[in-house]
Amino acid sequence: MKLYLTPHACSLAVDIVARELDIPLALEWVDVRAKKLRDGSDYYAVNPKGQVPTLQLDDGAFLTEGPVIVQCIADGKPGNALLPPAGTMARYRVLEWLNFVGTELHKGFTPLFRPTTPQGYREIARQNLATRFKWLDGVLAGQTFLTGDAFSVADAYCYTILMWSKLHDIDLAPWPNLAAYVARVGARPSVQAAEAAERQAKAA
Repeated sequence: MKLYLTPHACSLAVDIVARELDIPLALEWVDVRAKKLRDGSDYYAVNPKGQVPTLQLDDGAFLTEGPVIVQCIADGKPGNALLPPAGTMARYRVLEWLNFVGTELHKGFTPLFRPTTPQGYREIARQNLATRFKWLDGVLAGQTFLTGDAFSVADAYCYTILMWSKLHDIDLAPWPNLAAYVARVGARPSVQAAEAAERQAKAA
């Protein structure tokens, strides 16, 4: 399978999950702003949305949307610890977290990435994120990962989005449990390998 991705994007979560499960992916780096691949071809031909991640499956079909892609990859290796079986409450808890990260954290950062966002609304976006961070800090006070003691696909996604705080100079120190969570996830070999791949891509 081939993963289309770009540094500092939510595609990092997909790469982390694949590495956690020892599922090899060919990495195709995308210039998201220009909507071009490294060879100059049009990325819209791959994903008409113009966004990453996109996963090209073994049959040549394309799958988009990170939270769905991580489920697809995890389901490709049944019995793994990252995503419980379908129909179980444990699975629904992971999906609950994927939805929270996507709607409350991922989209919460979106105004900060847009150069046209008025300064006043930037402050509102930061305040909204702070509210979510405070709640999340409380949740993590009594557990290692989002659903308890086991690292899941939701943690890969959550870590990826929380790392955007560095891009926007948001200090996580006021939320020590959250900061410790980021450090804990960041120390995983899969995360370090995926981030190293991003650094190599940026340097190329």
